Amino acid sequence: MRRRLLSSTLLVAVIAVLLLGVPLGVVVSRLIVDEAAQELGSEAKRLVGEVEYARVQETPLDPQQLEQKYPDRYIQIWERGTPLRVTVVGSAPPSGHLMTEDAQTNTGVYVRISRDRDQVEQDVRARLLLIVALAVAALAVAVSLAVVQSRRLTLPLQDLAKIAERLGSGDARPSKHRYGIPELDRVAQVLDRSATRISDLLTREREFATDASHQLRTPLTGLTMRLEEIVSAADQPEVVREEGEAAIVQAERLTAVIDELLAAARRQRHAQAEPIAVDEVLIQQIREWEPVFRDAHRSLRLEGARGLKAMATTGGFGQVIASLLENSLRHGGGAVTVTSTSSDNYVVIEVADEGPGIADEIAPKIFERNISGGGGTGLGLTLARALAAADGGRLELVRRRPATFAIFLRPAEDGGGRNRVVSGPA
Repeated sequence: MRRRLLSSTLLVAVIAVLLLGVPLGVVVSRLIVDEAAQELGSEAKRLVGEVEYARVQETPLDPQQLEQKYPDRYIQIWERGTPLRVTVVGSAPPSGHLMTEDAQTNTGVYVRISRDRDQVEQDVRARLLLIVALAVAALAVAVSLAVVQSRRLTLPLQDLAKIAERLGSGDARPSKHRYGIPELDRVAQVLDRSATRISDLLTREREFATDASHQLRTPLTGLTMRLEEIVSAADQPEVVREEGEAAIVQAERLTAVIDELLAAARRQRHAQAEPIAVDEVLIQQIREWEPVFRDAHRSLRLEGARGLKAMATTGGFGQVIASLLENSLRHGGGAVTVTSTSSDNYVVIEVADEGPGIADEIAPKIFERNISGGGGTGLGLTLARALAAADGGRLELVRRRPATFAIFLRPAEDGGGRNRVVSGPA
């Protein structure tokens, strides 16, 4: 591209110089020749007047004085009389190339003045050489400007090609390069926006994989526990049936979790909050997690008001409770109490344990991604708060020591049917 720019610019410059320089050279040559001829003609007329004046004054002509007054001129003067008087001043040019002009009077004075044509032609060549030098200088300037312009155009294009290649290789960092050329700047802006979108897509894919692994772990753990109970109670049909039904529920819950994760990854998840029985979800979670707490020699209690209804989704609310119970199991201590209360504005479900609580340095950012005080993944509370916000509620840390988390949901009386809640970050 750079070579084409240089060649095209040079071609345009050459054409422009020829179109301007050739006519200029012709005009300058004619002007110099015409000016020399006019100068000779005026000198001839002036010399005729001087000769006529000398005749009137009856003073002889002085050839030396005329030679000093008209240097580099060959002058011939004829004066009519008896005998004919002829005066010659200077010498004829050796080249024989003469430029001659004549002048005469009615009284019989005739003057012919000549000069060397080679001097005029030398002056013409000097002027033409100057024009050629200016043309060469103009071409040099044009080539220099073409080099600068080609670099200004090609270097940004090379940089844009590298940026596009980097995007194709998976490096989706916006370059934020600008080149001072509106068209190229627009291309750079489009590439930056594309890089941002690609980076967001890659981030969402990574977050989806992480969230999926975290969210699927809890129902898989419950399903595993149920299957272990089935294996250990193979000789007790009633226990096998009960645990088998519980395993089916866990499998259905696992399917629901997968569907929600896939929909969230495609940005198609819009939570449909509806009146749900809070007790049903809490009792289900207590039953699922009670064996795990019992194996850890810890107790799990459900307290507070019964018969509450709130605006939420069963799957989302259940995952929030499961995440809080898992968090208490892994990082808390002692008995875990789930308490449900209500007020005019909210239905509140608190999950509290008797452990050491949450350190002061991480408490303000406990809901941030990848923040954990006990070697965990740092995703459970982040996802739990996002799920609560998707249902139109919120999840808060209400006490640090011992740790107490509270879920605030809207009472069902405020909703009155299905309400659309746009999902988003907490």
